[in-house]
Amino acid sequence: MDDKATLHRYLQLRRADLLAKLDGLSEYDARRPMTPTGTSLLGLVKHVASVELDYFGVTFGRPSGRDLPWLADDAEPDSDMWVPASESREEILELHHFSAKHSDETIESLPLDAPGVVPWWSEEKKNVTLHQILVHMCVETARHAGHADIIRELIDGSIGQRSGDPNIPGRTTEEWAAHRARIEQAALAAGNRI
Repeated sequence: MDDKATLHRYLQLRRADLLAKLDGLSEYDARRPMTPTGTSLLGLVKHVASVELDYFGVTFGRPSGRDLPWLADDAEPDSDMWVPASESREEILELHHFSAKHSDETIESLPLDAPGVVPWWSEEKKNVTLHQILVHMCVETARHAGHADIIRELIDGSIGQRSGDPNIPGRTTEEWAAHRARIEQAALAAGNRI
């Protein structure tokens, strides 16, 4: 597999990881703010879909034609990070699929060294290549998929990329509680040394 195909595959996997965190959740749980700053699972999906559409669209002169009012200059700050009741889960999922398709078309049609311009970046950084943006979006998507992992665990205790994830130790609820308690004790002991 060449470098472009490798990066593209990682981006596709992280997109799938992020979307999977919505599986089986109620509307409330998909939208509810789980941090003091309001981070929610569906909000993360909306944000990633929105920024990916611009990075692989506008940056390479391939605008999608899709109006995203939450990214407009006069939009309320952070309106791309949450989903009001007037926007359905289906609309956000459709946006994510549309964004991925548009982005995939850009990735497939351009070489890694294709030049682009990120107009919202500073003058000295705004000239980029497809390679740079692919790396940027792999990191951005993985970062938010990590946020989603933690949020989903806080909502219902689900952990890992999928049921039976081989990277997650097979502990019972009691074993997880004992594991957490041991970590808490270590933190308290370290904190008391100061």
